[in-house]
Amino acid sequence: VGGLCGAAIVAGGTKMLVWKGLLEKVLIPLFLSPLVGFGIALLIMSAIYVGLARSNPGWIGHTFRRLQIVSAAAMAFSHGSNDAQKSMGIITMALVSQGVISAGGAKGPAIPLWVVVACALAMAIGTSSGGWRIIKTMGHRIIRLEPVHGFAAETAASLVIFVASHFGILLSTTHVISGSIFGVGASRRLSAVRWGVAQSMVMAWVLTLPAAGLVAAIAYYGLKAAGYR
Repeated sequence: VGGLCGAAIVAGGTKMLVWKGLLEKVLIPLFLSPLVGFGIALLIMSAIYVGLARSNPGWIGHTFRRLQIVSAAAMAFSHGSNDAQKSMGIITMALVSQGVISAGGAKGPAIPLWVVVACALAMAIGTSSGGWRIIKTMGHRIIRLEPVHGFAAETAASLVIFVASHFGILLSTTHVISGSIFGVGASRRLSAVRWGVAQSMVMAWVLTLPAAGLVAAIAYYGLKAAGYR
């Protein structure tokens, strides 16, 4: 989204952006969604603590290892329902702009099957091959996640992302699951969360949009100088 906006601004100025849609569908949800995930995860984890306070720890671990398969699957599906849709939208927009596919009228263009498959494969391959540092940060550097914590965080994040996807709202899965993990940690005690890591993550989130816009602007000028239109 940052790259798209950066390219549009240098091509035709800020009037190219639909500010109402950008604020309501992107910027506001982008910053609110981690807070919503935090709150829902805090409530879910607190309810688990209260409801299972007298249960055997071994039984809890065994049960939530199985339940986490369901919550992880929901998280993966919701991830694709939002993050993959953004990539599919950008590619489809490029295809329409070049006349490769029809704009499709009021309902919009029909997204080619190869675009859907390409985005799904790119996300799967990227996550499995290059996501270990992020996984390590999520699972160890914020709080030490056990199956019960993972279940609560994934359930909360999935709910937020599913609702956002239903209403066509763009958000970051990473932001939401991060907020949910912080909420799970805060349900134990605030000091259990490494807030220094949170500060670094928030700084990265804030800088990502303008950085992507800057790279897109440079790429646009470079292509224009090379004679592309």
